[in-house]
Amino acid sequence: MSPSSIHSGDNLSHSTTTSVKPTVYVIDAFNPLAIAHAKTLFNVILPEDPGFADWRKNATSILVRGSYVTADDIASCPNLTAIGKHGVGIDKIDQDACAKRGIKILNTPGANARDVAELVLALTMAVARDIRSITVRQMSKPVPKETCNGLTLYGKTIGIIGMGNIGRTVAEIFRGAFDADVVACDVLMPDDAWPHIPHTRVQTTQEVLERADIISVHVPLTKETANMISYDQIRAMKQDAILINAARGGIVNEADLGRALSEGHLWGAGLDCHEQEPPTLEKYGALWEHLNVISTPHIGAATTRAQTASAMAAVNNLYQHVKTTQM
Repeated sequence: MSPSSIHSGDNLSHSTTTSVKPTVYVIDAFNPLAIAHAKTLFNVILPEDPGFADWRKNATSILVRGSYVTADDIASCPNLTAIGKHGVGIDKIDQDACAKRGIKILNTPGANARDVAELVLALTMAVARDIRSITVRQMSKPVPKETCNGLTLYGKTIGIIGMGNIGRTVAEIFRGAFDADVVACDVLMPDDAWPHIPHTRVQTTQEVLERADIISVHVPLTKETANMISYDQIRAMKQDAILINAARGGIVNEADLGRALSEGHLWGAGLDCHEQEPPTLEKYGALWEHLNVISTPHIGAATTRAQTASAMAAVNNLYQHVKTTQM
C-alpha cells in the first residue's frame, strides 16, 4: 500500500469522553488543520512517527486519501475495524475484502459537492464557447473573432446521470444560471428526490442521452457503470451535445469518444476523470488533437475549501464510528 494522502476532521467537540484516546494511523498526507483536529480526538500516528512501520500489525483504524487498500493489505491487518476515507470514491479500497471482515469504510459524500459542481459549470462553459480551440489557435497567429463560434447555454436541457449530492448541486447551478431544463436518472434514488428542483425524472440513461443538450455524469465506477457511455450511447446524443465526466475514468469509453468526435459528432467534451490518472500525452494525444476536448487531471475537489472539508469529515466520521463501537 503506497502512501498518497490523508485528511481528517470537521466540527466535533475537541474533548474526548475517555482518558485514553483511540489510536489512528494516518497512511497518506492529510490537511494540517485536519491533523491538528484529529490529535484532539485520537492518538495520531503519522508516517514519520516511531512505530508507524508496524501499522499493519497494530492498526484498528486508519485514515487514507489516495492510497490503495488491497485485499492483501486487509489480510495483513488482523486488528483493522474501520477505514476513514478522505473523499467520496472508494474504488481504491477492496470493498469485498472489507465486507468479509466487517471492516467499516467511512467516506465523505457531500463534502466536495459544491466544488465539483462548479468545475462541471466551468468545463461546460469552456467547451460551449470553444475556449481551448481559440486559445490554441491564437498562440500561433491572431484569431479574428469572426472565425469563432459558440453555444448559448441559456434554456438548454441538462441531463444528469446520478442524483447524489454532486448531481443535485449541478442541477441547482444550471437552473439558477441558465434557467435550464433538468432531466435526471438514478435507479437508486427514491421517486421523491429533489422536490425543490423542477426536473423530469426518467428511468433510463438512454432517455437522458437522447433528450439533453448537456450530459453530466455523476455515478461511481462499478462493474455496472464501466463503459456506461460507449459509442452507441454517444451516437444517441444530439449532434451538438456536450458531454461532461467529472465522476470517474472508465465510465465514458475514451476510445469510443474519440471515434465519435472524429466523425463530427458532439459539440465537445469536458473530462476531469480519465482511465489513466494523471492523463498523459502518450495516452491521450490523439484525443487531445480534438480541440473541442478539455481535459483536467481530476481537479474537481482541488480547492482549499473542499480539501479541508473532506479531510475534517474523514476524521469526524471515523471518530464517531470508533466512539460508538469501540470506546
